[in-house]
Amino acid sequence: MLQSIISGTEITTTAFLACTAVSLLLGLGAAALSMYKSKYSQSFALTLAMLPAVVQLIIMLVNGNIGVGVAVAGTFGLVRFRSANGTAKEIGSIFLAMAIGLATGMGYLALAAVFFAIMAAFTLILTTLNFGGRGADERELKITIPENLDYDGLFDDLFAKYARSADLERVKTTNMGTLYELSYSIVLKDAHSTKAFLDELRTRNGNLNIVCGKPVPKTAL
Repeated sequence: MLQSIISGTEITTTAFLACTAVSLLLGLGAAALSMYKSKYSQSFALTLAMLPAVVQLIIMLVNGNIGVGVAVAGTFGLVRFRSANGTAKEIGSIFLAMAIGLATGMGYLALAAVFFAIMAAFTLILTTLNFGGRGADERELKITIPENLDYDGLFDDLFAKYARSADLERVKTTNMGTLYELSYSIVLKDAHSTKAFLDELRTRNGNLNIVCGKPVPKTAL
């Protein structure tokens, strides 16, 4: 069942078309899996759907040729420096699509389908369980204060009143050094009390800029 449909170094038209069809179908599945409950762009979804078929053709062309394999590895290395950083989930989706392309390129169509089914079920279960997810009440808070204010412990009483936890992650000077921007990671006790929380912060920081929103996912390096 999990044997390759390609025998030897010659690839028949039937085998090529079968591998390409499976690559495109599984590529669509990988793209749909990546889009599930996630923010995405159309260009990324289209690229992910095509990637298994592209990798499959490359593997078929290499087909034991060491020189071509080295050239392909160098090409993939160059692509890394021409691409923008993505989230960890996007990187994982790309690796999944490449793994599918590697399997179909070697003719292991059933193996590619079984592997994708296992990974899809695993991903959907973890997503449904919110595995590793941030709490619904977690916020990224940025507060601007004048340079003459000592920010150490300045908002501790308000954090104790409205938040379960608050961590100062970064301090940055702005406006030619006349202002400080404090970046906190906080978990609110009650998401409905956000307005009251911000109103009290405004009275403490002189009504300067305050930004409060959901944390932005960090891109992978």
